[in-house]
Amino acid sequence: MADEERFVREQERLTGRIEEILKRFLPPEEGIADTMPGQEDIRMPLIVAEAMNYSLMSGGKRLRPLFMQLSFDLFNGSNHEMLHPFLAAIEMIHTYSLIHDDLPAMDNDTLRRGKKTCHVAYGEAMAILAGDGLLNRAYETALLASEACQDPQDMVRLVLALRVLSTKAGLRGMVGGQALDVASEGKLIADREETLYFIHENKTAALIEAALMCGAILAGARVEAVDMMERIGSRIGRAFQIRDDILDVTGKKETLGKSPGKDAAHKKLTYVSLYGMKRAEEDLKKLTEEALADLEAVGAREDDLIVYLTSRLAGRMN
Repeated sequence: MADEERFVREQERLTGRIEEILKRFLPPEEGIADTMPGQEDIRMPLIVAEAMNYSLMSGGKRLRPLFMQLSFDLFNGSNHEMLHPFLAAIEMIHTYSLIHDDLPAMDNDTLRRGKKTCHVAYGEAMAILAGDGLLNRAYETALLASEACQDPQDMVRLVLALRVLSTKAGLRGMVGGQALDVASEGKLIADREETLYFIHENKTAALIEAALMCGAILAGARVEAVDMMERIGSRIGRAFQIRDDILDVTGKKETLGKSPGKDAAHKKLTYVSLYGMKRAEEDLKKLTEEALADLEAVGAREDDLIVYLTSRLAGRMN
């Protein structure tokens, strides 16, 4: 129990620090239009920035920046001012994806993290723009890490981390997985196993892979270690999505902070619908155990928060 309490306190401390870092990089809720020299710039309130901040600061587990921080610590990273913009950037990318995922054209959800979804609170058009704004803001923010570079090697690490982040968030990552998820909705698919793997690996696992890889890269880890973190991220991410699929069947609205039963209503291809609940629970356990074994192989210890967090995700309730 003492260890459990220690881990919970440490996770809460790091999550609180991530919240403070996010606040540093929030977009200002006032826009500026440059004018001719000698004239005052035009400043206007921007409702889209308010919508961006509403969604970004509406809570959540902050899982991806947390994994990035823990990966950075695992490889003894020291330049935290380089890391911080990337912590904010990956959460911005994740939040933009949730805003768009909740839209009427996608999952048409009204609840996210226990609050009104962005399009319910601000309208569909503003929610689309808020998602667009957060994606662009993410790369603006990540590039601010250049201000903390201390030598040419730091700049190389920044470029490598930015390449990973942009790739894993794009067509060869989250967007590609989300697109196939939407395209396969309600359809009879011949290669269902390959399709489901593709969706889980890209839609969900890719950003967790990016988090672990970027943390390792910015800490100066060797290429082999970065590759191992990608593999760990894949296993954690796929296990996370299997648990999501299970919770969509078994979870309660009050605990989830979002509406359960959406997958069945939209006739989505999920791990439970394809393999059944028993197989889903077995594979969730197997992937978690494999991720823990790989973490041990790269030097993580049993009393490290990254090990605790990985093991706890298998039994999460939201």
